[in-house]
Amino acid sequence: MGVEVNIHDAQTSILRELLFRPDAGYTQLQKPTGLASDHFNFHIKRLMDIGLVERRQRGRYHLTPRGKEYANKLDTDNNTIERQPKAAVLLATSMMVDGQTLYLFQERLKQPYFGYWGLPGGKIRWGETILEAAARELEEETGLKARHKFMGIYHEHTYQEETGEMLEDKIFFVVKCFDLQGTLIERFEGGRNAWMSRDEVEVLDKKFASFETEMAVAEAQASFVEELHRYKKAEF
Repeated sequence: MGVEVNIHDAQTSILRELLFRPDAGYTQLQKPTGLASDHFNFHIKRLMDIGLVERRQRGRYHLTPRGKEYANKLDTDNNTIERQPKAAVLLATSMMVDGQTLYLFQERLKQPYFGYWGLPGGKIRWGETILEAAARELEEETGLKARHKFMGIYHEHTYQEETGEMLEDKIFFVVKCFDLQGTLIERFEGGRNAWMSRDEVEVLDKKFASFETEMAVAEAQASFVEELHRYKKAEF
């Protein structure tokens, strides 16, 4: 698993010092924090307890492999952990019925975007490959198994229209799902699945603003797209 811990500002300062050194002594680390010895001792011990820092002989400290991974996320200008885009998969699952292509679309029944229709998908978990995440999400949310093919990438920035605040920064890996097996789960906690044509979804009032772009990647009309979308407060 990744390192998911709450770090005090003083601990962040210590990690920053070690980020640019192979190791450092007690005084070298204490001075930038401005802490008294007893407070500094508390924070350096905390970093050792959670496995981010180790102490060598002669009082030298260095980052552990986990500590290096965590400290490398620091924005060193303001000593904060940098926010990074979320990574997720979008599942383009289709079948032919009477000569018409139907896609498996999902109505989102949880916040945000409650009631919006689009392709099913979900976040990529730590350590998963893209296709592993696609297989897991497909089975969890639809009950189906399939073969999978990577189609392309869609990068989206979402803003609140009224304030201009960025709400989401997501990278979607669009995956085609074919040779389906299993029985479709039509409804589950958080969503409802239905086979529909692209035209049927296009006329719905509540569909994702990115719908056309996602379908373009799913249908191999584009392999990489970046877009900005704005939602009103009531919509998000």
